[in-house]
Amino acid sequence: MNVDYKKLWKLLIDKDMKKTDLIPVAGISSNVLAKMNKGEFVSMESIQKVCKALECDVGDICVVNEVEEKK
Repeated sequence: MNVDYKKLWKLLIDKDMKKTDLIPVAGISSNVLAKMNKGEFVSMESIQKVCKALECDVGDICVVNEVEEKK
């Protein structure tokens, strides 16, 4: 499985924000932002901070995609 944060990046564009603006606004670390850029999992606490800062719901910023495993 992987996480798709395209909805978050679009929401930031709609709010006229850069990705790096999220660090001070949401109170997340640069490491969390880097993981999100790579489509990696981050803690639910970090997701909650982003949602609170942007006044949105989890489904508004990310989607979990199931990836088939190679055999």
